[in-house]
Amino acid sequence: MIPAYCTNVHPAEDLPGIVAQLDRHAVPVREELGADTLALGLWLSAPVARALASDAIARRGFRAELDARGLTVSTLNAFPYGGFHDDVVKHAVYLPTWTDPARLSYTADCATVLADLLPDSADYGSISTLPLAWREPWTTADDADARAAFAEITDVLRMASARPIRLAVEPEPGCVLDTVADAIGWLAGHVDPDHVGICLDTCHLAVSFADPAETVASIHRAGLSVVKVQASAALHVGEPGTDEARTALAAFAEPRYLHQVRENTPAGVLAADDLPDALDTLPAAHPWRVHFHLPLHAAPPEPLTATTGVLLAAMAALRSTVEVMPHVEVETYTWSVLPGFDQTSLSSGIAAELRWAASNLGVAV
Repeated sequence: MIPAYCTNVHPAEDLPGIVAQLDRHAVPVREELGADTLALGLWLSAPVARALASDAIARRGFRAELDARGLTVSTLNAFPYGGFHDDVVKHAVYLPTWTDPARLSYTADCATVLADLLPDSADYGSISTLPLAWREPWTTADDADARAAFAEITDVLRMASARPIRLAVEPEPGCVLDTVADAIGWLAGHVDPDHVGICLDTCHLAVSFADPAETVASIHRAGLSVVKVQASAALHVGEPGTDEARTALAAFAEPRYLHQVRENTPAGVLAADDLPDALDTLPAAHPWRVHFHLPLHAAPPEPLTATTGVLLAAMAALRSTVEVMPHVEVETYTWSVLPGFDQTSLSSGIAAELRWAASNLGVAV
């Protein structure tokens, strides 16, 4: 079966533009894969989500546009609020935070939209969201505001649909909830696990150098669930201090997105907030992992490798732990900044990646 692919790879931020991008890319991907239907991990900017949430007729019309193209939606990516393809995104992707009422409103709008997009076959819908905020500034008052917002969005989710719609919190390096362990500590015992759980982004998991099987086990020991997996791979380099490695890494130091780096030393994991910072400041004496979502089917140039092994291990751990697998969304939003990639080949690249995922992951939304 074919997992979903995340449409945050496309820059459209109005409804006509979204439909045009689906015609330009999603339909050709479905046709290239020979599939009757293709699942999307849909990204809607805040203005689009607001417009659709406010207009039931528009939601029905959009659902009809998806149905006509053989496209289904069981999960939304509500991490980026807007401007995700601006020339420079970096820290702006973490705004608004979960202390800002705009974040709550956006997520509630997404729940309203998703309720009307869910296919008849879907057991539940999922919405992935940011891990509260970038780590600085963050105060005890901010924490209290975020907890209140989560209580409110949980009430919204309870009433959004006859079928459950679940919020999936996505830990990311550098954020308030940097690791899955941080997310467990913040969520467990404080949220309704029927409506709020974890989005396990396996690129982020790899960057943290956490053990995939133990991570999955720890989520379930805490009484939480993996609501959604973002199937993704990070850059890995065993000897980042060599000239060859530094040259290869420098090609990925692009200006649009933040590429957090971690170095796994015997004394602990060292951190840099972006790849240029890492190249300047980390000792580079031990292995690095870099937050750069790589196409799952294509190896990066040597001596760099991809952490697809972490993805495969996490999926194996889930299969041995749960009766029903979570939603799976292939989230490679970095095609536009991938070194040497021919952008005219985007649809073929997405299809090749989904073909790899279907062969190796064995699940679908």
